[in-house]
Amino acid sequence: MPDPLTTPAAELPVRRLGPEDLDRCLALSEDRAWSREERKWLFLLENAEVYAIEAPSGELAGTVTLTRYGTTAAGIGMMLVATRYGGRGLGRRLMTHVLDTAGDATVFLWATELGRPLYEKLGFETLGVTEARVGRLRPGDDPVLTRPADLGADLDSDPGADLDALLALDAEVFGADRAALLARLFAFAEEVRVVEDETGPTGYAVSWRATNNVLFIGPVVAGDEAAARALVTDLARDADGLVRIEVERSRPGLLGWLGERGTSQAFSTTFMVRGGRPLPGDRTRMYAPMMLAMG
Repeated sequence: MPDPLTTPAAELPVRRLGPEDLDRCLALSEDRAWSREERKWLFLLENAEVYAIEAPSGELAGTVTLTRYGTTAAGIGMMLVATRYGGRGLGRRLMTHVLDTAGDATVFLWATELGRPLYEKLGFETLGVTEARVGRLRPGDDPVLTRPADLGADLDSDPGADLDALLALDAEVFGADRAALLARLFAFAEEVRVVEDETGPTGYAVSWRATNNVLFIGPVVAGDEAAARALVTDLARDADGLVRIEVERSRPGLLGWLGERGTSQAFSTTFMVRGGRPLPGDRTRMYAPMMLAMG
C-alpha cells in the first residue's frame, strides 16, 4: 500500500525514541539487512539519544543516535533510512538535527561507504579506516596476564576497588566525561578485565554479548599493544562462539595478530570527525572503541 512522505524532508518532525520503540528499531534494521541486535538497540535507547522520523503508517522511516560525552565530544551512529524512503533527504534531515543538538562538541562517527558522501557534505573529514574483525579467536598458549576488574556487588552501593581508577584512566585516554555511560556498560557487560603495574590499573577492556551470541570486545584501553593483546586474549579465552572487535588500520600489528588468531575482516568503516577538529585525550592508548554506534 502506498505510504508516501509528502512533506519536504527539511520540514519533517524528528522525535526522540525510548525503550518502548525497540520493536520498530529492530524492524528498521531488518529492512536495511542489518543484524537484529536487540540487546544493543535497547542499550542505545536507554543510554544514548535515539532520534527518528516516523512514516505515516507508524513505522520508522529513519533513525540516528547521538551519544554525548559531557560538552566536549559526541558520537553519532545508527544512521538508517528505510529502503522505501531512500533518496528523499531524510538522512540529511536527521543528521542536521543531531548536529544542532550536539552544539559545540567535537562530533565523530564511523561511516559506511553509502553514508560517507553525505557526511563529507556536512563537513566531516576522514581520520582513518576501521576494520571489524570477526571469528573464533584462539588464545593459543598465552598465559593469563590480566585479572577481572573489581567492580563490587553493585556499582551504586558497592562499586568495588577498581571503578574510580578505571573511570579516571578512561577520562585521561578518551579526553571527555563518559563515566556514567561506562558504569552502565560495566553493568551490561559479560566481563571487564584489567591490566596493571605496581601503580595500579594501566588498561582495561570490556566484552559484551549481542543477541545473536556474538561476543563483542570494546572498549580496549592499554598502554601498549602487548597489553591490548593480553586483554583481548583473556576476554575471548572462554568464548563459545564468534568474537568481534573493531581496530583501526593504523594498527597493522594488532590486526595481523587478530588474523593469526582466527579472525577475518567482516567489513570496514571510515572514521570521520566534523571540521577536522582534533580529538581530545590520548588516542594512542585507545585500541578499540566501545561500539561503532557510540564511540
